[in-house]
Amino acid sequence: MKRFAIAIHGGSGTILRSHMPQEKEVLYRKGLEEALSAGYAHLEQGGTALDAAEIAVKILEDNALFNAGKGAVFDGDGKHQLDASIMRGDTLEAGAVAGVRGVKNPISLARKVMEESAYVMMIGRGAEKFARLHKIPFKKADYFFDQLRYDQWLRIKDTPMTMLDHADKGERNFSTVGAVALDQAGNLAAATSTGGMTNKQYGRVGDSPIIGSGTYADNKTCAVCCTGHGEPFMRAVAAHRLSALMEYKGVSLKEAAHELVHIKLESMQGKGGLIAVDRSGNIELAFNCEGMYRASRVAGKAPYIGIFDTD
Repeated sequence: MKRFAIAIHGGSGTILRSHMPQEKEVLYRKGLEEALSAGYAHLEQGGTALDAAEIAVKILEDNALFNAGKGAVFDGDGKHQLDASIMRGDTLEAGAVAGVRGVKNPISLARKVMEESAYVMMIGRGAEKFARLHKIPFKKADYFFDQLRYDQWLRIKDTPMTMLDHADKGERNFSTVGAVALDQAGNLAAATSTGGMTNKQYGRVGDSPIIGSGTYADNKTCAVCCTGHGEPFMRAVAAHRLSALMEYKGVSLKEAAHELVHIKLESMQGKGGLIAVDRSGNIELAFNCEGMYRASRVAGKAPYIGIFDTD
């Protein structure tokens, strides 16, 4: 059997079993399992890592439990501002969008930027114009509405405060979604999508759409997606740093993930985590907070799904 693998995440942060109703935990695990199974099935049938990563992320974007696409958090204007990026490890081609509104699946728009333009990143109205040109589906504002996230925004609107997704009771949850994959041809890919932070101002953009910060893939090393408080991840150039540690320091994926998440990011007060897969199909699901919505599967093995740090 040829080796292939996939890992996904739905965000990280203060995710405590004591604060989560059992019925909601079941829904989160079901959402992760659905995305993982779809991506894995594509790889099992000989599909590409790029397609598998996009397939998995689109399913998470369509699930209002996660802060990407449907159900995304509200920005300072009471609207939804979406970011996404995608990268393929064989050619190092990449595409990204930031600050787009109304796009049903921002990850598919990011892929169009990669494949149908001469650019890597597009933002705002220009990216939306490009989306319409390429017939990317749009949805009206009510599609993205989530009552819990709306109530959260109402509590801090008209203030300079921002809030991380579902960050009640002193919690800090960094809700992004992502997928990394290795296909049977030995190619790697990574894809990331997010709605950002509640009440974010001035067109703030985090690490998720930034190639090298939130997303990176290189067939020589690994594919990685990050989830956390974006500013430290951007300053650390976190996703590329993981790859560089492997390429230039010669360490394993496990060692590189530990050094990045538990040493470098910790030293910068960077809370969150990452998912990564290397060219041999080894997977790391590393985080320095209380939990991370995560799932993975390697060819021929049973799937793994976790939420809390004790899973």
